[in-house]
Formats: sequence, structure tokens, C-alpha cells
Amino acid sequence: MDITINHHAHTPIYMQIVNQLKEMILKGEITDGFVLPSERTMAKLLKVHRNTVVRAYMELKADAFLSSSQGKGYTVSYQSDAGEHKDCGEYKNSRTAAEAGATIAWTSLIRDEYLDLKITFDDLFTKSYTSNNISFAGGIASAEEYGKEDLANILGDIISSDNIETYSFSPYQGNHDLRQNIVHFMSGKGIGAKPSEIQIVSETNQALDYLASLLIRPGDTVITEEPVSPDVYRTFALAGGKVITVPMDEEGILCDRLEPLIIKHQPKFIYVNPDFQNPTGIVMSLERRKALLDLSHKYRMPIIEEDAVSEIRFEGVRIPSLKALDKGNNVIFIYSFALTFAPGVRMAFVLADKTLIKSLSYIVSIRLISLDSISQKLLSSCIEKGIYQKNLRTICGDYKEKRDLMCLCLQEANDLGLRFRKPAGGVYLWCKLSSDTDYHKLYLKTLEKGVSFIPGSVFYIRGSKGDCCIRLNFSYPSKLQIEKGIGLLTQALRESRLTLDSSYGTELERES
Repeated sequence: MDITINHHAHTPIYMQIVNQLKEMILKGEITDGFVLPSERTMAKLLKVHRNTVVRAYMELKADAFLSSSQGKGYTVSYQSDAGEHKDCGEYKNSRTAAEAGATIAWTSLIRDEYLDLKITFDDLFTKSYTSNNISFAGGIASAEEYGKEDLANILGDIISSDNIETYSFSPYQGNHDLRQNIVHFMSGKGIGAKPSEIQIVSETNQALDYLASLLIRPGDTVITEEPVSPDVYRTFALAGGKVITVPMDEEGILCDRLEPLIIKHQPKFIYVNPDFQNPTGIVMSLERRKALLDLSHKYRMPIIEEDAVSEIRFEGVRIPSLKALDKGNNVIFIYSFALTFAPGVRMAFVLADKTLIKSLSYIVSIRLISLDSISQKLLSSCIEKGIYQKNLRTICGDYKEKRDLMCLCLQEANDLGLRFRKPAGGVYLWCKLSSDTDYHKLYLKTLEKGVSFIPGSVFYIRGSKGDCCIRLNFSYPSKLQIEKGIGLLTQALRESRLTLDSSYGTELERES
């Protein structure tokens, strides 16, 4: 049992222990009935305070990975139904309202989970697009990829049309012509659909938010792969869900470790992003897709499948989506046009059982007056005329050149221990840094040089493993920016190496 403590990581030491033990249990490296070292023994082995180990064990016990008994100690109980599992419950608001005359203390009124006082994914994303900054942080399409002439002609036709419905409200389920054209487009992906099974939304986050409202009751468990986009796990958590994560390997989520979790927690659904996953760029293998669907059918567990970049493939054979393979209508399929259509035209859709779609349309009717009618007509016409499909080929060619350029530039950092797997598509590079990198210093150094990226820790619900990773986007920056920005990033890496006299924070500081 090999547990590594990183005293330079932002993740508290007790959570580093929790995350590593949890991964060992989920991967089957330590199995049911295995007795962990006592609190004092583990503390000596790891050279940490006993209270740190106690806190880690209690966290694992609360999540039903361990059980404890007098005289026996802590035992792995991952596949056992025995033992009590305490719900995390609601967060207690410890803030006190400021008394300043008639001034409202807003922090005492806003729910705690919406008050994130640390640096968040949103902060990193927003700050990265300031002037003169080279951003590898976002997941944004390049505006240069979309022909102005085609879009201008279609918009001109829509606006000059004598159709009185051009400027009218859209039906809550979305424009029928668009839904019909999506049906034809999906048939090319091996997915059979009907317009009644499609709900138009403005973006993936909106779809996830509406589905969370529809499916999650407070205390319900949902399962996601990890690493995973913070937008995903925050949406489920804010809806009252308890999010349990399962690690991935090069073939995707570890399906053989899922079944005990499904039996024990009876999740409302499982979320996966199988094609060029955000942030890793991993493509789930066909075998894993079939195994996941088998579990879905066996336990009648819905799967939410997000697809944002399956069309952005540079090489390799396309694998059928879970939705295409699903024979039981168990998959809720979310498809986004955010990275494959004009960036400012936000459009996505949900394809699922029409009973669910009917309820989803009801939520839309409550939260929106109308969906964007003009954007729907624009997208519908582009699909119908083949313009969208034609432009996909252009995007793939240009993004492949950007990917290759970024990979080539990153070779300058080989001697610094930076490693990555070249993705066969998508828009991200997931890079692993050397253990002798001061991650916090690297972040500050790159900001000073006018370069931004997303730290890997934000893709892990409780940090830990992500401290040694960064996500780089290659779709948004120009080729010139990629060359210059990767050069500056490499300089920052060289300036962020740990030295023997690096000061170590005390364990008390890491626990705070």
C-alpha cells in the first residue's frame, strides 16, 4: 500500500490520504475485509499527525468505504451492505450577518454552496480572456473557423422572409424544423430519433441544470467519472445530489468497479463524457461502452451522455455513441454545437425518452419565456443545406494543425518532466507535470508572463491527483499565440522547479 504525501499541494493532507485509499479500493488493489493499519501506525508510516489519519479514516467511513469495530480497527467494506452510512446532510451556515444599519448582509442570505470564496473555475476562465493574455484556459471555438458569407446569406434570407413567424416565439420544445433536421443528422451517427424525443436548449450547462432539477431529490446519489468538468459536479451538488466519482484509465471509466457502488448507493444516474473527454481527451472504448450499458440495463439506471466534440476527430475509427448502442432507451443524450458552430450562437439539445422530454419542456416553459428563435432557424438552415457538415471538415483540418503545433512546442519541456498523450481529436491536451514542480508558483509565473491555463485540481471534486496536471486548450488561440504561449509556459516551468531549500508548510497549515 503506497501512499504519497505532497506537502506542496493545495489539497489538505487528510484528503490526499482519502483520495489515494479510495482509488486503491475502487481499483481493487485493497479488497473487502482488508484491515488498514491503526491510526498511530499509519501516522508513523506517512510521518503525519495521528489526527490527520483519524480525519481521513472518518471521511472514508462516512462514504461507506470503511467500517470500524472495537478491537479490530478499520476494515474495508466497499462491497459490503453492512455498516451504517451517515448522510453528509446540509451545510451549516457559520456566517454571521453584519450589523451595519439598514445594509443587508447578503452573505447570510445566499446559500453557502453558492458562496465560493476561493479561486474558482469561473474566475480562472474569465480572467484568462483579458487583453494581451494568451489563453489556453477555455474550451472555446475559434471565431475564424466560421465562414461569414454563408451565415450572412442565411441570416439575410431569414430576415427578409415574408413568413410572419420569423420573429415570433419558439415553441417550448424548440423549432420543429430544427428538431426534424437534427433527426436526419443523428441518423448519420447511427441514432434513431423522432422530433418528439428532442428538447432544444441553449447550452450543455442549461441541459444539465434542467435534468438535475427533474431527476435529483436532496440526498440522491449520482455517479460521475473523474476527472470531470466542475460545471458538471457543481450542478449535481447544487441540486442536492451526493456526487460519487469513479476513476478512469486510458479506456474510460472503470466499469468493473461500478457495480458495488450501484448496489450500495442506488444512484439516480451516471454521467459520462465518452468522446474526447473533458479534460483528459480520452475516448471510451467500445468494450467499456457495452459494459456500462449492460449495467444500466441490469439495474435500470439512466446514463447521461454528453457529446460536445465527437465530430472533431483527426484520426482513428469513430466509435458508436452510447445512445446509438442503447437498445433500451436508457441513455439521455446531450449534444452541444458550442465547439462546432458559430461560437456566439449557443445551441444544444437533449435526446431522450419522450416522457422525460415532455417533463423537460415543462421546466423550460417555467424558466424561459421563449428559446432564441432566430438562432434556431439559422442552425436548422445550416444543417439542412449541409453547411454545418461541410464546415466540420474545415474545423477538423485547422484544429489538427493547432494540436500538432502545440504538441511540437511542448517537446521543449520534455527535460522538465512534462508528459501528455496526444489526443486523436477534441480541443484539449491533458498534461502531467513533474513531481518537482511547485504548482502554485507555476500558476503565478504564467500569469505574470500573460499566459493562462486551467489547473488540474479543479477537475477533481476534492483535489489531490489533479495538483500535478494542467489542461491546455488549442482550439481558441491562434498558431502564433500557441508558439509564443507554450514558449512562455516552458520558461515558467523552468522557473518553478522545487529546490532542496524549498520551505515546507507545516501540517497544521495544510490542514487549514
